[in-house]
Amino acid sequence: MALLEIEGVSKRFGGVQALKEVSLRVEGGAVKGVIGPNGAGKSTLFDLVTGFRVPDAGAIRFRGRNVAGGPPHRTAALGMSRTFQNLKLFPHMTAEENVRVGRHLKSRAGFAAGLFATPGARREERAIAAAALEAMEFAGVLPLAARPAGSLSYGEQRAVELARALASEPDLLLLDEPAAGLNLRETERLADLVLRIRDRGVTVLLVEHDMSLVMGICDEVAVLCFGEKIADAPPRSVQGDPEVVRVYLGE
Repeated sequence: MALLEIEGVSKRFGGVQALKEVSLRVEGGAVKGVIGPNGAGKSTLFDLVTGFRVPDAGAIRFRGRNVAGGPPHRTAALGMSRTFQNLKLFPHMTAEENVRVGRHLKSRAGFAAGLFATPGARREERAIAAAALEAMEFAGVLPLAARPAGSLSYGEQRAVELARALASEPDLLLLDEPAAGLNLRETERLADLVLRIRDRGVTVLLVEHDMSLVMGICDEVAVLCFGEKIADAPPRSVQGDPEVVRVYLGE
């Protein structure tokens, strides 16, 4: 059984059919890419998987459990984490504080324990801080820990957001255009980081426009066009698919 199974998922916004009966599987331990022209439905697919939108039809199963329509905090608690096409950091908080937010998903202390700073709550906060710093070190942004997120470069903010997603120790990490706005060197570092994440046992689902990145790190690639899946195969096969070539290069 695949870690993530999407079957016959459809989503319409008014008169626009964003997704039409899309099905795909993400095997555990793999890096899977989702590509397609602008407006193909890629980010909508991510929103459906992570609970930010509800599908009109179809099933989304994570570890065999249908999560379609579930709220984002519930899907996150099950072991999914994501980054966003548009950065979602808190600019006036430090980089470390932003990463700690991702770790608080694992928190068990209640409001009263935190309010009165009980010994258990203090231990939990120390554990959260340690996990956040470990995620930042893994992502290569530990030297930025004390700086306000809003003062960081775009590439640095991208890396901090990825560290925040990793802090929750997900089983499935969804990356929505992580290379957008990055220069060549930053993109190379990102590719290395994604492969190291996979080597940690984390499955990665990646939406991206940078074809060199996708073809270099993905085990499989699914292609969307106008809300429909037109290909789903290893990178080399997708590159040679006539329909994919037509979509990207024209007749």
